[in-house]
Amino acid sequence: QVQLVESGGGLVQPGGSLRLSCAASGSIFSIRTMGWYRQVPGKQRELVATITKLRNTNYADAVKGRFTISRDNAKNTVYLQMNSLKPEDTAVYYCNADVRITIATTWSDYWGQGTQVTVSS
Repeated sequence: QVQLVESGGGLVQPGGSLRLSCAASGSIFSIRTMGWYRQVPGKQRELVATITKLRNTNYADAVKGRFTISRDNAKNTVYLQMNSLKPEDTAVYYCNADVRITIATTWSDYWGQGTQVTVSS
């Protein structure tokens, strides 16, 4: 019913930049909070950043000042601009959205398939 498709991952050198995008499509009435999470093998998925429909943002301490989350409500798309990347930012990055598919349904959590970000020289 709802699909989240991420793009923009890849290999970058330390100190470089990448921009991730995530577009939500399908049967969507409204999207509340959208966010980015990341996961490395053997560790739990962790919050990177979230943004509400009114564009209130929240960041993990590890990325504050380096990453910027934004969204385009008309396109149901969320972005993550990542600057000054470090090797420890290497992970699979997942998009998340809190979606209501009709006015009569409750909010449900949806996830993208993930996109690999590798920071290495």
